[in-house]
Amino acid sequence: MKTVSLVFFLSCILLCVSQQVFSQGKIDGFYRGSGHATVTLGTGFEDNNNYLAGTDETDISRKLYYVNLFAAYGITENLDIQAALPYIEVDDNNNVQDISVFLKYRGYKKNFAASKLELSIATGFSTNVSNYNVGGLNDIGQQAIIIDIRAIAHYQTNAGWFASLQSGFSFKLEEVPNSLPITFKAGRALTNWYYDVYYDYQQSFGGIDYLETPPPQNFKRFGVNYHKIGGTGYRSFTDNFGAYASISYVFGGRNVFQGPGYGIGFVADF
Repeated sequence: MKTVSLVFFLSCILLCVSQQVFSQGKIDGFYRGSGHATVTLGTGFEDNNNYLAGTDETDISRKLYYVNLFAAYGITENLDIQAALPYIEVDDNNNVQDISVFLKYRGYKKNFAASKLELSIATGFSTNVSNYNVGGLNDIGQQAIIIDIRAIAHYQTNAGWFASLQSGFSFKLEEVPNSLPITFKAGRALTNWYYDVYYDYQQSFGGIDYLETPPPQNFKRFGVNYHKIGGTGYRSFTDNFGAYASISYVFGGRNVFQGPGYGIGFVADF
């Protein structure tokens, strides 16, 4: 599959960590095709200017760096499986974080004269693979076990323009609050080029806020909300290899770092 509609990079930063580090929708609306695989290696950083303690802005800042490995495989024309694993570093905290695995199924497809509409469902889970620290703002995660259910509506024209909307529910075991994710994405997918813009939102249910309770606080119980905007661009150099760059900005929310993020990476198709 040569076209950029592989959506490789869309998934290279789709992990769900303790806050919003990679989030821009865990699932995309494109399919690899039976027997086709995509592997992405990406890296990037976030320059977080301040932190929202609850909804109150503080002058707490940090810099976060990551490397992420992502792979996806088309089991059939309508069924994909994907997995991702990041390594994250924040000051002296660094480790492999949470692995995520998803299955995505296209259950409906309607072709029109110059476009198509597809509806998909997806389910997956994520869990920590290392015993990283939990108990400070520079932690790389919450060691949460998460079961995700998503629905995706994807509309695309024959000229490559597309728009997708996804939402669902994230069931988080133990003490981590459950959350509702919503992602809208629009752009264009061509043979050698791809670009998009997106808006990502998370609403947690319940939980506590930073500094709300006497220390030591249970950081697993933090409720995390955020608004995030961003964009991605990709260029293929051969039939099986390309590179991407991305930019994002987190603004507003609850118990979240605000500021810009930047990423680059390479994509191989098989």
